[in-house]
Amino acid sequence: MTLWGQDTVTDVAEAVGIVHLNKEVTQALCRDIEYRISQVLQEALKFMKHGKRTVMWTQDISNALRVLDIEPLYGYETTRPLRYGEASLGPGQPLFYVEDEEMDFEKLINAPLPKVPREVSFTAHWLAVEGVQPSIPQNPTSNEARNLELLPKGPNANPALAAMTGADTTTTKPQVKHILSKELQLYFEKVCASVLDETQPEYRTAGLASLREDPGLHQLVPYFVQFVAEKVTHNLKDLFVLTQMMLVIDALTRNDKLNLAPYVASLVPPVLTCLIGRSLGSGIGSLDHYDLRDLAAALLGHLCRKYSKYSHNLKPRLARSLLKTFLDPKKPFGSHYGAILGLRAIGGAEVVRQLIVPNLKPFGELLEEDLQDSSLRKAEAEKVVAAILNALGALVDDEVPVLMNGHSEESANDLRTKLVDKLGPVIGNRVADSGHLKLAKAVLEGDLLGV
Repeated sequence: MTLWGQDTVTDVAEAVGIVHLNKEVTQALCRDIEYRISQVLQEALKFMKHGKRTVMWTQDISNALRVLDIEPLYGYETTRPLRYGEASLGPGQPLFYVEDEEMDFEKLINAPLPKVPREVSFTAHWLAVEGVQPSIPQNPTSNEARNLELLPKGPNANPALAAMTGADTTTTKPQVKHILSKELQLYFEKVCASVLDETQPEYRTAGLASLREDPGLHQLVPYFVQFVAEKVTHNLKDLFVLTQMMLVIDALTRNDKLNLAPYVASLVPPVLTCLIGRSLGSGIGSLDHYDLRDLAAALLGHLCRKYSKYSHNLKPRLARSLLKTFLDPKKPFGSHYGAILGLRAIGGAEVVRQLIVPNLKPFGELLEEDLQDSSLRKAEAEKVVAAILNALGALVDDEVPVLMNGHSEESANDLRTKLVDKLGPVIGNRVADSGHLKLAKAVLEGDLLGV
């Protein structure tokens, strides 16, 4: 059994003069016709899909025949739908045919011949060779280029000026939109909701782990960067939201599959806000925001270590901003605390020796009065002093302190005098009281000295 009718093959054979056709030959021809038709349709489907269409055109069939090296069909290249007529050859044997339009023969003879359409072809040319445009017909001439330079540009350009120059046919460049799949949009919404969920810690942990490990987040990176910036800007009184945003940045930077180098300039401002912001958190008399500043300082150091090789001015700009905050007496102690930790995080011992140590004596005068107070100012001043001692610890690479117990009282007093003279009474006495001889030597001499 074949799908193609054997009667059709017999009719065509009789039309070309073959009267008696063997039945086996007829069946073989039917199977061959079915194979040829399926082959043409498969090729035509390829052209239809490449054309991003769901309806097959006659042009697809013609292209398929050309690809298969078969003589293409003529007479059906028209945009008008074909009209089929039906004729009856007998009971139960309808015959369908294409109705031909009746035309006046004289009008058809006297009508002008249509232009032969040109086939679509592609060619290539050099727009510019080493920055110079060759003089070929495809490139604009120097006069045309000069007229284009004189046209008004920008969103507020007056179209009347363009018309005066003779170029009244202005075109508008369409805006390029970044299209995300529905799956990525749903993922973005779920992750943003999970990291801000205060009731389910495991939900937050899963969201951060996904940002830290999933490889297919390249298209979502600018959206996460914008999400962090917006949340930090509008939630300065909410320590939970600020902390979660720092954890989001940390998770993104820990993902080895993501390239965040182009977005470092957008990630640094939220981190600096949580590090040296003037007022963080809504609790009056609370010291909880210092934990957030510790986290932001560690994150800032991580950003500098990982991305400073891609941006050579990253460390100098951060050091300039942090030093300006550190030297501003009008800033609160929270900002001073974050600036000190940030300077140590971005540069280590070298930055501490060059920027912090020379300014400790005048800064100690700012702390001296508040350390005698019994209110919250004293607790904040103690936090700043602890941050200074922590930063000075970067000058010593040995974690085991060498104590002053084995030295004479005269040498200890002499060392204390030198520390007070260089660092001021507040910081100098704290370093002397710590009993860390190697730290004292490093502060005084600017070098790591043994005992």
